[in-house]
Amino acid sequence: MSADTQTIAGWGRYPRRATRLIAVREQAAVAPLHRAETGLIARGNGRAYGDAALGDTTTLALGGLDRMIAFDPETGHLAVEAGVLLADIIDAFLPRGFFPAVVPGTRYVTVGGMIAADIHGKNHHGAGGFGAHVENLTLALPDGTVRTCGPGADLFAATVGGMGLTGTILRATLRLRRIETGWIRQRTVAAADLDAAMAALEAANGSTYAVAWIDCLARGAARGRALVYGGEHATRADLADLAPGSPLNPPAGGGALAVPFDLPALTLNRLSVGAFNALYYGRGRAGAGRDSLVGWAPYFFPLDGIRDWNRIYGARGFLQHQCVIPKARSRAALAEILDRVAHAAPSFLAVLKLLGPGGGVMSFPLAGYTLTLDFPASPANLALLDDLDAIVRAAGGRLYLAKDARQSRDTFEAGYGDAATRFRALRRDLGADGRIASGLSRRLGL
Repeated sequence: MSADTQTIAGWGRYPRRATRLIAVREQAAVAPLHRAETGLIARGNGRAYGDAALGDTTTLALGGLDRMIAFDPETGHLAVEAGVLLADIIDAFLPRGFFPAVVPGTRYVTVGGMIAADIHGKNHHGAGGFGAHVENLTLALPDGTVRTCGPGADLFAATVGGMGLTGTILRATLRLRRIETGWIRQRTVAAADLDAAMAALEAANGSTYAVAWIDCLARGAARGRALVYGGEHATRADLADLAPGSPLNPPAGGGALAVPFDLPALTLNRLSVGAFNALYYGRGRAGAGRDSLVGWAPYFFPLDGIRDWNRIYGARGFLQHQCVIPKARSRAALAEILDRVAHAAPSFLAVLKLLGPGGGVMSFPLAGYTLTLDFPASPANLALLDDLDAIVRAAGGRLYLAKDARQSRDTFEAGYGDAATRFRALRRDLGADGRIASGLSRRLGL
């Protein structure tokens, strides 16, 4: 176990924070650190975008807790340490006919991080968040005691989606799902505007997976035009029909492309993003209405194919704005957000999904629509995101803490309200105040 002071950041590379970084390789080392340290937070693979995994004074790097402990092929239950990567689980169990029940947009995240953020995927409308598929977890509490808990316990509900603020997750038991192949049978719908995109997502609600790519620069009658992708785990029969002779499990591939240096800030501009969007929409529309097979890696983790893609946004980093808006107010709010973005600054990424109800006390999802946007970090874009926050607040929505780097306390309180009050009370009961703290918790008063 080693420790030194470093300046670190999340995946968005904004903000940066000096913290005492302690690398942990054994579960038994964590509890004594909780007894000895204050202002401490756990960190997995550093893929939270903002300051959620930046310790107020001390950060525990848990990548060394990377052992898989036990697997039951009858139930699909897998026990792992908290630092195990999702990528390693897929590599080990996809060939055996199992896949994680819920995955985010990158496979380079740890199990502990996925639980702490209660990550959601393209199937939240049917499967819920990652926490809904956790059988139990073991946690080092602020006073150094270690406790195992499961669904139904207040501690479990606060830890799932609690951003590491109840204690340090040491290990967990997950449920994997059975699959026949490593392919996804995908059908694309080309939606001419926002209304058509939302209707297509509603129509795809019975699909296992559903997600929409939005052209955020389209205006007027084309505002919100989109490609909506419905997906199912392909069966052997699907493979024989659509791609006979293909292997049951395509290799992950990717990673050959890399961004070797920080690109200039002007690389992502209205012209470059607009040209990409027009080409992407045109290609998707040409293939719409037909079933196709997509490998698991490009379907779930397209950006993993480009190493260090966060450098595209330049040395100042980038800001991701992911909101969720209740269904009843979603159409008007989404239209207003897209209008602001189309006239202000292009977002390289714009993704729309349907979510179901949340799981943990502080879980992000609400039954409604979630929109994800990326912007280079700059004073102008920080001001733009304040404007978008106001739209989200007025519609009764909130922002995803795992992606947040800059929302105000007022925006947070408006979005999480009673849940935040309940969460603070549980933290007080645990003795976590001051002992477990991150940049995010200090900024938002948690």
